[in-house]
Amino acid sequence: MWSAGAFVALAAVLLCAAAGAASAALHAADVRRGPLPALAGKYAQVTAELEVTGDPRLTRPRVRGSQRTPPALVFTADAVRVTAPSGEVTAVRTPTLVVVQPGRGDNEDGRRDGAEHPRGAAVWNPVDAHAHASAGAGADGPEGAQRTRPRHGLSPEWRGLLPSTRIRVMARAVPPLSSNDRLAAVLRVAANAPPVEVQAPSGLQRMAGSLRAGLRDATDGLRPDARALLPGLVVGDTSRVPPDLDDAFRATDLTHLLAVSGSNLTIVLALLIGPPHLATRAERRGLAPLLGLSLRGTAVIGGALALAFVVVCRPDPSVLRAAACGLITLLAIGTGRRRSLLPALAAAVLLLVLYDPWLARSYGFLLSVLATGALLLLAPRWSAALQRRRVPPRLAEVIAAAAAAQAVCAPVVAVLAARVGLVAVPCNLLAELAVAPATVLGFAALAAAPVAPPVAQALAWCAGWPAQWIAGVARTGAALPGAEFGWSGGWVGGLALAAVIAVLVAVGRRTLRRPWLCALCALAVILAVCRPAPLTRVITGWPPPGWRAVVCDVGQGDGLVLAAGEGTALVVDTGPEPGAIDRCLTDLGIRRIPLLILTHFHADHVDGLPGALRGRSVGAIETTTLQQPPGQARFVRGTAAAAGIPVVPAAPGERRHLGPLTWEVLWPPAPPGVPGPSGPLAAGSRDSADSPNDSSVTLLVRTAGMTLLLLGDLEPPAQQALLAAHPELGAVDVLKVAHHGSAYQDPPLIHRLAPRLALISCGAGNPYGHPASRTIAALRAQGARVLRTDTDGAIAVLGGRAGLSATVAGRGPPAGRPLTAGIRRPAGSAGRRRARACTSA
Repeated sequence: MWSAGAFVALAAVLLCAAAGAASAALHAADVRRGPLPALAGKYAQVTAELEVTGDPRLTRPRVRGSQRTPPALVFTADAVRVTAPSGEVTAVRTPTLVVVQPGRGDNEDGRRDGAEHPRGAAVWNPVDAHAHASAGAGADGPEGAQRTRPRHGLSPEWRGLLPSTRIRVMARAVPPLSSNDRLAAVLRVAANAPPVEVQAPSGLQRMAGSLRAGLRDATDGLRPDARALLPGLVVGDTSRVPPDLDDAFRATDLTHLLAVSGSNLTIVLALLIGPPHLATRAERRGLAPLLGLSLRGTAVIGGALALAFVVVCRPDPSVLRAAACGLITLLAIGTGRRRSLLPALAAAVLLLVLYDPWLARSYGFLLSVLATGALLLLAPRWSAALQRRRVPPRLAEVIAAAAAAQAVCAPVVAVLAARVGLVAVPCNLLAELAVAPATVLGFAALAAAPVAPPVAQALAWCAGWPAQWIAGVARTGAALPGAEFGWSGGWVGGLALAAVIAVLVAVGRRTLRRPWLCALCALAVILAVCRPAPLTRVITGWPPPGWRAVVCDVGQGDGLVLAAGEGTALVVDTGPEPGAIDRCLTDLGIRRIPLLILTHFHADHVDGLPGALRGRSVGAIETTTLQQPPGQARFVRGTAAAAGIPVVPAAPGERRHLGPLTWEVLWPPAPPGVPGPSGPLAAGSRDSADSPNDSSVTLLVRTAGMTLLLLGDLEPPAQQALLAAHPELGAVDVLKVAHHGSAYQDPPLIHRLAPRLALISCGAGNPYGHPASRTIAALRAQGARVLRTDTDGAIAVLGGRAGLSATVAGRGPPAGRPLTAGIRRPAGSAGRRRARACTSA
């Protein structure tokens, strides 16, 4: 028989379910209401009056092909009035996403967006030369030419829009990516002019905006990392956070510090009411008893602080969850009734989901709730267990809190990012030392900024020290070779990780009883994170001993390393992402780069430059003479100048040596008007004067008795001119195939070179059809063994002319005949690739 309490509980559950369903249906109706969804389905041009509901923020561009995608400004808004192309005006309230683009159309090098070699195209024919162009779309952005501050071309009026502002825009309405989104349409707006303001923001929003602006002004004099991080810690303003610092926070699972969370509100309320377990007692601490406030007065002031916190920091999911929990707890204090924080969390989640059912699909909200639940349920038990084993109480509390939050959140992170962080717990412990002082001093600077700017600057200066400490922890942790490793994404991967964590927790309880076993586990974790090169080589087989050249797996781009001594290398190109080339160089143990050559300025060859410079000594950067695209050329010069590295142009006929390496620059020829060679070489200069690909620095390298020819991204016209300018050019041992193995190759050049080993650097699943099957067939017809990074992973060339071989970090099943029996362990940061040896013909 069921008790009355069980029936009441069941009725409450059914009532909540019915209320949730009704709320979800009403919110879904808002998305479908009005003419905008139908107009978006037709990609119609509309005039819309919008009420801004979210802060504008710049997207983080990615490299597409040879160019960067232009940054765009995005924000959420409710469409309140829509004018269709027919002139019909409709009053609505429909949620939309607004995308403001600074310009669309031509790329920096004059080509149209999206132009690339068609998939499966034939080997180049001179008749069809006009029919193809270089890859990608782009302009400069935070990921590329301006990594510190994006050069976005958007007016300050767009960046300064505040919630509750009403504006009028002309936009093209397009459907959202998913029909299940909470958006009726995506409105694409060209930022040819500032927005037309119909109604100014509310006084409350103006005040919140001025407070945030005052904090930014107060932090202007701080060191770069502190200046970027402090507004993010205090009010969630991440507009100044550069991509490399953002990546470091992601790698160390410290992103919750950039997204304002409950910890911020907890710190603020703790100043008022003291520790929560004493909040309802006469002996409570904090400012409230010092000011003589009653329990009810404390609750009222605390509620006002929580509401102000939401307005200033924006109603993000974690902020709403924290504020709701805080308000319910303050209500318990005001009524004199003690309540557990777990029911407060449950009530807060219920109320918020009823208010906004879309929060139920928010990963940020899920992570916030899981972390809070872990702190309430798991952390006290784990802390008590540690204290029973003589761990100091305060240390036990922070270790238990960090471990519990990481344990419950890691599976969700794996679902989203397909990775597992190994340094999250220690990095969170070290960062925790500085979070409270940085937050308290930051809020003090925020409050002082409108009335006493000098005082705000002084407080911000004080807060800058702990903020700098947090940034240093993130950067140091992310720089460790084993900071993170790959894991299966999606819910299958998340559930698998949850099962693994459950097993580890069960085993950990037994391990704590044996100190020597704890020490062994700690040592194993340290070795996995630090990955000392000798141990890594023994376990994974990567990098193979005696390697001469390595084609790094940098995705759709180029990054090649030539061994020049212990820890020293000549690096040619850096790929599209700093992280990929940095991991490759770290795995190879490269600490010194006397010369770094960038064959040309396309993003898939130069955007990884900061990663190659990270923690390494670089003597000089050598580039092509054609400064195109100009934005990416500026990025290279700016990055080099910031690191104090000279940039020199490559000269045709230039010969250099470095340790066992010798090389000659075969291409590009001297620019027109510059004294240099005549004949075919000069003619080639005129032909490639306006083509970044055809101006690629081409190198003939000799090492250990073998020759390597690195063609950059030369197209057939330049390949023909190269062949005519160097009639002495003969067979080579290793060929780095031009332009990622595209279909546009010059057959006579391939025939002349007759390489024994052909290396192709391209990204898995790239949309350009690289490498082309006919190019591979043409190389194999000349007797070449073809290896490619999209299927084989990183490729290491070993030996010399007498015994040329290669070892690859395979991605899938072995392809071709292995040189030796047996399969080596995985290589690279993901720890999932299989290394196998194979030989050229």
